[in-house]
Amino acid sequence: MLADRLQFAFTIMFHYLFPIGTMGLAPFVALYTLRARRGVDAGAAAAASFWTKIFAVNFAAGVVTGIPMEFQFGTNWAQFSRQTGSVVGQPLVMEGVYAFFLESVFLGVLLYGKQHVTPRLHTASATLVWLGSWLSGFFIVAADAWMQHPVGYALAPGGRVELRSIAAVLLNPFAWWQYLHVLCGAMAAGGFIVAGVGAYYLLARREGPFGRRFTAAGALTAFVFSMLLIFPTGDRNSADVTVDQPVKLAAMEGLFQSVNGAPLAIIGMPDTRAQRLIDPIFVPSILSYLAYGNTRAEVKGLTAYARELWPPVELTYYAYHVMVGLGTIFLAVAALATLLLWRRRLFTARWLLWLLLLLMPFPYVANEAGWIVTEVGRQPWIVYGLMRTAQGSSPNVAAGETIFTLIGFLGMYFLLGVLFLYLILREIAAGPSETAETGPA
Repeated sequence: MLADRLQFAFTIMFHYLFPIGTMGLAPFVALYTLRARRGVDAGAAAAASFWTKIFAVNFAAGVVTGIPMEFQFGTNWAQFSRQTGSVVGQPLVMEGVYAFFLESVFLGVLLYGKQHVTPRLHTASATLVWLGSWLSGFFIVAADAWMQHPVGYALAPGGRVELRSIAAVLLNPFAWWQYLHVLCGAMAAGGFIVAGVGAYYLLARREGPFGRRFTAAGALTAFVFSMLLIFPTGDRNSADVTVDQPVKLAAMEGLFQSVNGAPLAIIGMPDTRAQRLIDPIFVPSILSYLAYGNTRAEVKGLTAYARELWPPVELTYYAYHVMVGLGTIFLAVAALATLLLWRRRLFTARWLLWLLLLLMPFPYVANEAGWIVTEVGRQPWIVYGLMRTAQGSSPNVAAGETIFTLIGFLGMYFLLGVLFLYLILREIAAGPSETAETGPA
């Protein structure tokens, strides 16, 4: 089963790099296309065409990496699919039928249909691509949220899970704050991508108008969504974890002993044998307040639960602190960039432009760390409280087969990653000015 978990972890984490880009860049494509349609912005058409190309490369890579991942439900996780497929399969099918086809069809119109459709339809296609990308994210998160907090189901004889209410699954209260948090993470990443590209142009002393446009738009977007990542989406998502998955909360915070007025660990190294944090720095009583709104409230530690119910503590703890630490840095940098933009000093502050450029990869790290917390922190459950991960794998697939295919995925995805970076960097090197001359096709 370890090989199954490693293969799925690798394929899904690699795949998720690309939906971050599509969800984060889709609004920029739509808004620049709309401004170009209104005819009030001379550079909007070139900006829209430039980001449409980069969006399309992200979308194509996401499709290629998403298909093998979904096949694993039938190959490596057949027991999980057999037991829960009537529930989990519904939002996944809806994602394919409604969101994916909406996004892919109108992306084709956006890329190749400008000379063959009306300007109104061409502009509408950008908005529908935006809607499709965000709708796709919702259906995927709804499926995952059911695994975190199952609702709208009944158990049939033999333990098979049967769907009772698709509305309950889609309106799962756990799903909405989780989805909004994911969406804000993608938008913060999109903001830093746009700001970083703009900063590159300003530092290279080329594409000046586009560099200023992208840096300003990206910094403002990153600032707004970095704030929303912390409050309310991060706060409310954590509140759901506190109520529904308290053992995950304890692992996230490295809290081993139940305590009234629990402190918040800023840093520290969890030692599961000694059941303590090594060299911690605490903020007194803050964890109790954040979890329950009361500085004296009791927060249960890991020792309050059976050891077999603990998630992998170290991985959950470190991933959570990487996510939170990077999120704090993002907010600080974006706030500083916004301040300098307001004071008309951003475009000449080369040290900050370098910082925006160098920060571009790190929103991906933070997003991936957040999903590690979500999925690893749920262990040992594949469906929380209903089905353990050990019960979900395929009994007839040998570990050697899975390792062999994992090696194949590593090789193919390495080549795909190199190709992806080459295409993206080629578009950035060409710049929006060349895009304006060649068009989006």
